[in-house]
Amino acid sequence: EVQLVESGGGLVVPGGSLRLSCAASGFAFGSRDMSWVRQAPGKGSEWVSSISSGGSTYYAGSVKGRFTISRDNAKNTLYLQMNSLEPEDTAVYFCARGNRWSYANDYWGQGTQVTVSS
Repeated sequence: EVQLVESGGGLVVPGGSLRLSCAASGFAFGSRDMSWVRQAPGKGSEWVSSISSGGSTYYAGSVKGRFTISRDNAKNTLYLQMNSLEPEDTAVYFCARGNRWSYANDYWGQGTQVTVSS
């Protein structure tokens, strides 16, 4: 059974940082592209970032230069380091299996809430 479990969300002030983690199980994590996706209140889902099985990284323009995606294949874990957080980054963040063109039709975690507010 494929499982993706996010953690690390919380409340942070503008300009602060958070690191999200996603523990994966039930599939060959190291051989699959992975993505982070977010959904803000009252909005649809938005692709944030992807990392290929080979380690190539891709970012949405809104987070490029502030967020860093990474993976530890030995730990079957995906990460998202978020710096210089802005109120507009407030959303539920999901990890998903797949790249930016395929994640929508693949497995997602349950999500972790990130709130950026003073």
